Amino acid sequence: LGKCLISPMVLAAYAYNRSLSELGPGGRGGEQPGVLCQLFAFLMAFFGLAPTLLLLAMALECWLSLGHPYFYRRHLTRRLGAALGPAAAGLCALFCALPLLGFGEPMQYCPGTWCFIRMAGGGPDQLGFPVLYASLMGLLVLAIVACNVSSMRHLYGMARRQPRRGTPPAAAPRMEELDHLVLLGLMTVLFTVCSLPLIIRAYMGAFAADFNENADLSALRFLSVNSIVDPWVFIIFRTSVFRSFVRRVCRRLGSRR
Repeated sequence: LGKCLISPMVLAAYAYNRSLSELGPGGRGGEQPGVLCQLFAFLMAFFGLAPTLLLLAMALECWLSLGHPYFYRRHLTRRLGAALGPAAAGLCALFCALPLLGFGEPMQYCPGTWCFIRMAGGGPDQLGFPVLYASLMGLLVLAIVACNVSSMRHLYGMARRQPRRGTPPAAAPRMEELDHLVLLGLMTVLFTVCSLPLIIRAYMGAFAADFNENADLSALRFLSVNSIVDPWVFIIFRTSVFRSFVRRVCRRLGSRR
């Protein structure tokens, strides 16, 4: 949804060879962001925070189902799961709308096809929101990593309790748990690597007065890469062909040993 809403603005800027501020009403090039630039900054902030909050809900569900199955079975229902999505989206929309109300300032980034919240070169009113945004992102990242590491520990313990030798049906559960372990580990590393640059740049711009537009743009690109690559990693690693290939490699390595 984020790519479908944001990409047409970028394509229009390239097609007309104009910046986002010049395309939308109320803008004056790079000096004053227009309505389109402000909308772009809001969508970038929203679709950076909302999926992270949903990932935390998924990580919590995975951790509770593996580590506390009785609590999970008794208290987590389908109705609660269906209500989490709209609730998370509503909270993130209210939070990301603060720059439109004066707490924070949208800013156009070179080459004029990116807009985000100003992360350096402003006063306390402009830099308070990015610090709050980065702090919230950092807390969500730490919580997701902690839940995923705990889930990986439970999966590893479940795999070790399975018989190492025996007929293929007896060894299948162990390989399935290892498949989930590898997938969860890769997605955790990818998510952490893509989220940390934006958090670091927000703190550096606010407390170290490091105004580096290219570094800020790189951090935004890292954040966008996560939403593009993460689903593909999940799709590829969940295919039966790839999983059978991994199992064959593990078996060959085991037979050589």
